[in-house]
Amino acid sequence: MVEKQQTIINDVTLAGKGLHSGINVNMTFKAAPENTGIVFKRIDLEDKPLVEADVKNVSDTSRGTVIEKNGVKISTIEHTMAALFALGIDNLLIEIDGPEAPILDGSSKIIYDSIKPDNIVAQSEEREVFEIREKIVFKDEESGAELIALPDDSFSLDVMISFKSSAVLDNQFARLESIEAFRAEIAPCRTFVFLHELEFLLKNNLVKGGDLDNAIVIMDRDVNQEELDRIADLFHHEHVKLNGNKGILNNLKLHFSNEPARHKLLDVIGDLSLVGRRFKGKIIASRPGHSANTRFAKLLQKEINKQLSKTAAPIYKPDQEPVFDILKIKELLPHRYPFLMVDKVVEIKDKHIVGIKNITTNEPMFTGHFPAEPVFPGVLQVEAMAQVGGLYVLSHMDPNKSYSTYFMKIDGIKFRRKIVPGDTLIIKVELVTPIRRGIATMKGYVFVGSQLASEGEFMAQIVENI
Repeated sequence: MVEKQQTIINDVTLAGKGLHSGINVNMTFKAAPENTGIVFKRIDLEDKPLVEADVKNVSDTSRGTVIEKNGVKISTIEHTMAALFALGIDNLLIEIDGPEAPILDGSSKIIYDSIKPDNIVAQSEEREVFEIREKIVFKDEESGAELIALPDDSFSLDVMISFKSSAVLDNQFARLESIEAFRAEIAPCRTFVFLHELEFLLKNNLVKGGDLDNAIVIMDRDVNQEELDRIADLFHHEHVKLNGNKGILNNLKLHFSNEPARHKLLDVIGDLSLVGRRFKGKIIASRPGHSANTRFAKLLQKEINKQLSKTAAPIYKPDQEPVFDILKIKELLPHRYPFLMVDKVVEIKDKHIVGIKNITTNEPMFTGHFPAEPVFPGVLQVEAMAQVGGLYVLSHMDPNKSYSTYFMKIDGIKFRRKIVPGDTLIIKVELVTPIRRGIATMKGYVFVGSQLASEGEFMAQIVENI
């Protein structure tokens, strides 16, 4: 099924303090055109510079995820990015009048509920969805963090956190089986901090906007009421009564018994969304953190760029339902045995098509090409590309009329490996320029597995049959 890119219909504005800066910030979400991505705009600065929400722009991960471009920073974006990923928003302009996204209640819930699913609209351009094809592993020996991506038909995420030095928060596990469950199971989960960290953070000019109401405070050491009152005074917060020496500070109630692990899962989603594309796969994260998350995101982005390259083989799943089976192909193409070089079409998008040709030892050309070493002729590889391209063109024509396509020019043909019986050809043909005056210019690629076997450019004329 073809997915379309999405943006929002109406502007949405949120206001609050930055967690570390303590600055009051206004953040407005605005619709953006296709292929824009998520872009922040610092409207408080001269020239109102833009910073793309891209993992290439990550500059710091010490106490949150910070993106930076040409010296312009936006900090603590992970909760915002997680909500946008869960909502399925591809293109958005985020105007912000400060250096840090507001912390709000320490989760993604307010952001998700303010934007709202019914405020999202599909756009005209297709959404490119990255499918993880093989296992990808990142491991940080120093922190013990490990993130793994596995092939799967949908997005899911498992997270395990472990603070072995903590008597309260040792091991916790969280799972998100479907992104549709994000709002109910993950979005409300708040950030957490250990009590012993609070004073250190404050002394180091951090958590100026921190509040005991927007974070889960974990008391992992003995503390008396006097010390707790002193820390509350540092944050200009009313005193919270001590209820036991260890555990969760009782100024708030947990949404889930494993809320810290669920919040870490939220952070992983926000950080991995910086790859810039939707993706399918199962992610398993052990002891994740912003540094490990974003370094893993860079590995994913590298794999995405590899798959998007012109010489990357399309994903072919033999058991998937074809877009065109052989009967539909025969309706569109005039070719017949022994010159029909396409068995099925598995994908048609705005500017490309993917067809399949299975090579068997029964192909008639092998009786003479060559009896002792059967090799599928290069000229027929070109013909197969042309027929797949013809199917793209003819599928976009008036179905009530009959058309034929004819070669006008062939150029840049290259053969990179021989094709023999038993090979399955994955044939991708891209439209180079829009079809004008009945002329189509295309570039074709033939793959066997992940290997590029041949390629070439060709021009064809589309003629209505009288």
